Amino acid sequence: MTQSTTIRQAVSATARSYSGDKLLQIAMPMGGIGGGNICLNGVGGVQDPALRHTPNTSALPDNHGVIDAIFALIHVKGSGATRLVEGPMPPEKLYDQGLQGQGYRKGGHEGLPRFRNCAFRAEYPFGEVSLSDPSIPLDITITGWNPFIPLDDVNSSLPAAVLEYSFENTSDAAISFEFSYHSSHLAVGTSGRQKARNSCIAGSGVLFRNVEGRFDESFGTASITALVDTPRIKTHWMRGGWFDDISKLWREVETGSFTENSDERDVENGHRPGGSILVPITLAPGEKHTVPIAITWHFPNSNLEYGSEKKECGEGCDCSTVEIAPKWRPFYAGVWKDAADVAAYLKANYATLRSRTLAFKDGLFSSTLPEPVLDAVSSNLAIMKSPTVLRQENGNVWAWEGCFTTSGCCHGSCTHVWNYAQAFPHLFPKLERTLREQELIRSMNEQGHITFRSALPDGPVRHDYHAASDGQFGGIMKLFRDWQICGDTEWMRGLYPLAKRSIDYCIAAWDPDHKGGLFEPHHNTYDIEFWGPDGMCGSVYAGALSAITEMAKALGETEDASRYAELAVRAAGFIDSELFNGEYYQQYVQWEGLRDESFVKRLASGELDAETQQLYEAEGPRYQYGSGCLSDGIIGGWMAKIYGIPSYLETTKVRSTLGAIYKHNFKTSLFDHACLQRPGYANGHEAGLLLCSWPNGGKPSLPFVYSDEVWTGIEYQVASHLIEEGMVNEGLNIVTAVRSRYEGHVRNPFNEYECGSYYARAMASYAVLNSLSGFRYSAVSKTLWLAPKVVNGPFTAFFSTDSGYGTITLDAGKLTVNVIEGKLDVATVMVTVDGVERSVACGKTAAPGAPLTVAVA
Repeated sequence: MTQSTTIRQAVSATARSYSGDKLLQIAMPMGGIGGGNICLNGVGGVQDPALRHTPNTSALPDNHGVIDAIFALIHVKGSGATRLVEGPMPPEKLYDQGLQGQGYRKGGHEGLPRFRNCAFRAEYPFGEVSLSDPSIPLDITITGWNPFIPLDDVNSSLPAAVLEYSFENTSDAAISFEFSYHSSHLAVGTSGRQKARNSCIAGSGVLFRNVEGRFDESFGTASITALVDTPRIKTHWMRGGWFDDISKLWREVETGSFTENSDERDVENGHRPGGSILVPITLAPGEKHTVPIAITWHFPNSNLEYGSEKKECGEGCDCSTVEIAPKWRPFYAGVWKDAADVAAYLKANYATLRSRTLAFKDGLFSSTLPEPVLDAVSSNLAIMKSPTVLRQENGNVWAWEGCFTTSGCCHGSCTHVWNYAQAFPHLFPKLERTLREQELIRSMNEQGHITFRSALPDGPVRHDYHAASDGQFGGIMKLFRDWQICGDTEWMRGLYPLAKRSIDYCIAAWDPDHKGGLFEPHHNTYDIEFWGPDGMCGSVYAGALSAITEMAKALGETEDASRYAELAVRAAGFIDSELFNGEYYQQYVQWEGLRDESFVKRLASGELDAETQQLYEAEGPRYQYGSGCLSDGIIGGWMAKIYGIPSYLETTKVRSTLGAIYKHNFKTSLFDHACLQRPGYANGHEAGLLLCSWPNGGKPSLPFVYSDEVWTGIEYQVASHLIEEGMVNEGLNIVTAVRSRYEGHVRNPFNEYECGSYYARAMASYAVLNSLSGFRYSAVSKTLWLAPKVVNGPFTAFFSTDSGYGTITLDAGKLTVNVIEGKLDVATVMVTVDGVERSVACGKTAAPGAPLTVAVA
């Protein structure tokens, strides 16, 4: 496949809309980075309150058959019409309301009358639900969001969700109605036995408190508040048995006899005393009114602990008699004192936080890129606000790979999974840099071995498992990337000796003879070891060598630079000459003649059963890919390309490999594909990119684990690389296929799952944005690159750097940088259009209200 010039085609940067059965799976996370979340669902309700540093997407109840009730009601005066402010319940959920588990109560409100018509519109971080009903002369829109402001990691970590209820009178007469918002006690712990307290937040809402056990994980607060209107407040519902609380509340609302109370009360013995707020509204014909509601939370303790070196108690210690502090506290606990404080801050800054979040959304969606791309980029930003990400009080990020229903999945900011994720380093580069420090400072021993799963809370880790070759080499490349993004050479200088220790360990472990290939068995993202050199991990090896060469040059470490550069060229040459089969890079499986003799000894041990012995003698170690066409087969070349790292790989062979991956692995239908692993990722008539295929035969009897699956993070990696190398339509076809699977009915469009929900690898989608625009910025040299791949008249793309973010437009021979927040210093502009690169000296700074314009024709 040859490289094409700029693709010129019509594109549509519109929001994605859902209706009918496509509303079923929608659950859009709203919350703070690393601070928990709650989800807006497709019909306008909220669900999955994951407020205590752990996921909560299970259908099972958390307290004696009751799941938290959080809901809105409207009562129209005169007509008497009263509705739950949600669309029709999807029929697939009716079973949940019936006999499942012998009639769990859920929230107790699901059976209330609802609006008949519903649609969902997605422009993350905003989700919009439209409701209407023939019997009620109001058009209602629910807009859910939370502060999402690039570079502002404090406000973007606010533990809150905002739901704006907008009402428009569609009749020719005035209409009066009461809008009310209700919540059960969100601060009662999962055991339901803690002492709870409800109190009034004067003029705003209700505060829920768990007042027992100041170091307990369930200790904390939550609130519901009105951010603009002054509501009537009911701090506590009726306490009774069976369905008394919700029944009495509903009766009050539907009869227009809502009773207020504002006294502070304690309740024990497992009750979850709810609270409510109500806003009376009268609208003239055509008039509109919006009521913003905030749900806030503050749970300052966590005892989650993973991967730390075990420490023994000192002599004479009796832990049972000491009140033990929590293992760690979330970031927000050091900023706000409780949920009422969060609510007060949000109320005082509501207009500003909304306008700043809206400015980001508008900037992103002003990009003149195909809708599936903006859909993929924006929707996967929800992962940042999901329980996948945790953030400690010192500001450091720690993450799972994804989330199971009630616990995280695969701990420790796994280095090779986070190789793919490109959203954090651009939108919140300060937080991404904490991961580099985590890897090189806290997760590496004196020999250079990095434990690819870091400890929580921060601290040293055990070094009792394989290092991950792709993860450890990828960390060197990411250090280069993050240095270029932030421009802080002193920060890089401080980590350089550790990066050098890391790469020297890798060379000694896997390429001890400096041949340029990873001959010794090396662990990787497929949770197995590759025996013998391969294009996937080998290309990351070559990229890491090139990256550390460039950093050594910048620091004046000429001897290091010379040594690493020589090996970088050799590694690339080895891949090109020894692993390219004429169409694509593959693996050379090897288990003899290595320093690691474990497999040879196992064959000679006589301990294997006859079938296994025969298989191993014929094919070697299990879980290899050999002659396979691996979608990750040149991933190091992708990372080098998007990070601006010099690559010594032959471009024609890289492009040939990418063409082969698309040709052999991308299936427009998987109906005839056999997957004995996890077929739920893509199945039947759906399209998807297989992890591997064997077009020339030679598929092992036991190929590497997951080989027949479809992972969105790898699909985006390949799509981005295809686009970078000029195969734009092929890359867009893959992105379109991914998003067509996440269509709302079968899968949640905000949850591209792999090993768990909200899987981190899916944030590779952000790379497609930069690949289509060709945007890259080095804060070290203050050079801006732009090479748009999809053009139909004026071209605009969103960008984000460490110093500022905004949009960049190319039109009629002029490049214009519009900064939304921050600034961007530009010394040189490099623009490529129709295959022609132009270099223009600039020496200007773009700032809000002061765009930078450069003639590039």
